[in-house]
Amino acid sequence: MHPAAEDSPLGKASQYVSTYTPELLFPIPRAAKWAELGLTASTLPYVGVDYWNCYELSWLLPSGKPVVAIAEFSIPADSPNIIESKSFKLYLNSMNQTVFASSETLQACLVKDLSAAAGKPVGVRIQRLADVEGQGISALPGVCVDDLDISTSDYSHPRPELLRCDPTRIVEESLHSHLLKSNCPVTSQPDWGSLAISYAGPALDHASFLAYLVSFREHSDFHEQCVERVFMDLQRLLKPERLTVFARYVRRGGLDINPYRSTHAQHFDNARLARQ
Repeated sequence: MHPAAEDSPLGKASQYVSTYTPELLFPIPRAAKWAELGLTASTLPYVGVDYWNCYELSWLLPSGKPVVAIAEFSIPADSPNIIESKSFKLYLNSMNQTVFASSETLQACLVKDLSAAAGKPVGVRIQRLADVEGQGISALPGVCVDDLDISTSDYSHPRPELLRCDPTRIVEESLHSHLLKSNCPVTSQPDWGSLAISYAGPALDHASFLAYLVSFREHSDFHEQCVERVFMDLQRLLKPERLTVFARYVRRGGLDINPYRSTHAQHFDNARLARQ
């Protein structure tokens, strides 16, 4: 378990607070998990963002009439802290009986509080349901490896030694899988997701990539750290010219978390999948 998570509200009985309470937010430093991967804040080999999508955002207008909306939060991958997910949900629920003059006023409040918790500026976008309905469902890029025939029985921890590549063949390709599963490091609840990679470098053996992803099945870690571990394992094996790794996780408690990591700056598309 992440040492800081022991003091978080995750896995504990919590009182529902329906009026604005920013103190509910619980930051968890990224440094400890970076250190496990041999990284520090100054040596991160990637850029990226963590997209959080909230489907249970509500507040009151000055007339007392409630409003519902969907919010997108973009937290920089190099921010000093992640925000523990249950505390994030409790904080958002504290808006439910709180009056805001407009969605812009609420947005400014969210930016202030979340940026303070993350330690870097957090982007916030509040959308009407009609706007989101028009966006539709997206598909992951490239080849799906899920139908490959593999034999495996080790699910306890990620096994980068399973990964293989052909250094004589240089390719540029995208792969994805919907078989990603890991567990919450505090509650042991399952976290289901889909993972995609795009790279330019030695050809990755597709079956070995799938077996490697399946080895996360009983691994306990936060969403962000799982994606960073995949990124680092692939980077060490392939030493690619370019590499992007991202995951789209299924929501829990009205929130889904979608970490993106890449060797190069780019626009990361926050497009939801069928399971989201």
